[in-house]
Amino acid sequence: MNKLSLSKTICLVCIGFAVEAVGSPAQTFKSLVTFNGTDGEFPVASLVQGSNGNFYGATAGGGSSNSGTAFKITPAGKLNIVHNFCDAAKCTDGGVPDQLVLATDGNFYGTTHQGGSNTSGTVFQLTPKGKLTTLYSFCSRTNCADGALPVAGLVQARDGNFYGTTVYGGNRSACNGNGCGTVFKITSKGKLTTLHNFAGMDGSFAYAGLIQAKDGNFYGTTYNGGANGPGTVFKITPSGELVTLYSFCSQSNCTDGSGPMGGLVQATNGNFYGTTFFGGINGAGTVFEITPEGQLTSIFSFDNSDGSSPIAGLVQATDEMFYGTTSYGGANAYGTAFKITPAGGLTTLYSFCSLTNCADGAYPYAGLVQATDGTFYGATDGQSVNDGTVFNLSVGLGPFVHTIPSSGKVGQAVMILGNNLKGTTRVTFNGTAASFTLVSGTEIKTFVPSGATTGFVRVAAPKKKLKSNVIFRMTK
Repeated sequence: MNKLSLSKTICLVCIGFAVEAVGSPAQTFKSLVTFNGTDGEFPVASLVQGSNGNFYGATAGGGSSNSGTAFKITPAGKLNIVHNFCDAAKCTDGGVPDQLVLATDGNFYGTTHQGGSNTSGTVFQLTPKGKLTTLYSFCSRTNCADGALPVAGLVQARDGNFYGTTVYGGNRSACNGNGCGTVFKITSKGKLTTLHNFAGMDGSFAYAGLIQAKDGNFYGTTYNGGANGPGTVFKITPSGELVTLYSFCSQSNCTDGSGPMGGLVQATNGNFYGTTFFGGINGAGTVFEITPEGQLTSIFSFDNSDGSSPIAGLVQATDEMFYGTTSYGGANAYGTAFKITPAGGLTTLYSFCSLTNCADGAYPYAGLVQATDGTFYGATDGQSVNDGTVFNLSVGLGPFVHTIPSSGKVGQAVMILGNNLKGTTRVTFNGTAASFTLVSGTEIKTFVPSGATTGFVRVAAPKKKLKSNVIFRMTK
């Protein structure tokens, strides 16, 4: 498989300018950087905010070996390459990296879907300064029983381990001898356990990663397979017991959607929300809601004019609305950024490629992330238009703090990320005060205090009292 073929199947030094477009008095779009190949190209995964307030991401191509890069970008748009990937025979760090996750140890963890010792992808650890350690190379067992080609990011679970998916491998007797993919667990030291081998009827080709829900189980989607063929929503326990919650295309002409490529988000109401690449009333993809028991409601069908074919999942922001991107469609046919209510009322916030020579980017395959200043950050793939961009989009939402992890028991170490934190005088867990150490203006380290109960974390900062974007859940 050549360098970017899987990335195309899924869809399928900063030059220093910044462009702005104002859609409404409270809405501002800004292009921060355009990649030029040498510093990477084709950023197809969502960004993650680091403890230093900068944003980290990956490109699927470009860099010194044309195998992708990991990069850091400041909120103002200054770009630095953190690591150049290499999938050559003598280079085992992998190629074509995917989404990074900031772990509780302060390092980033991620996957590549090419390269490594066995050319079938890797799991890696990356320090903020760029030191990469390959933790695991896939397809090391007979007939790739451990899986192959992980194209999604990882999730760090409450037990401290990482969980993820592969598109191929596993049981090679399934999916025409390629294997239908796996769900796996891996420790920070690189010990991998295969939890489930997809077999087709329970799903196949998991392009999306997992989320750990309030009940402690993991939820995800597969692009194909299930009872009807066009994908599934599933639940899997930490020990590997999988239940298929829904098989898509169960309604006439696939009005419920088909081919979910993005992951799920659990909303404040306890239900999950996601997107499908195809299907819906107009065949251009959907946004859906599904209960933990598997009752699915298609809440919106795209019709091209408002976007089409969303690849990424959604993010629920501090206003409790959902935000996302479509890879195509919109006013200019190059994709959109949108907001949608839990009931399905959609607003197109921005249509890409509206400026001269598409300086604002095209094809936003990556999803949005809400930064602690309230602003959304995202990336466009570019394709033939350019080598991709990073942008931000402000809709007037205020600042907050974000905890890593978002759950734990008394004594659990917690990292609090935010902005303008210098001078903080108090940190509380649902009203219970906690001792803390101010690391920088963007990071506080603390521990869950005795007597804490489930609720919001609050920080008394000099300029504003800040609340966590999600509830911190106490565990036993």
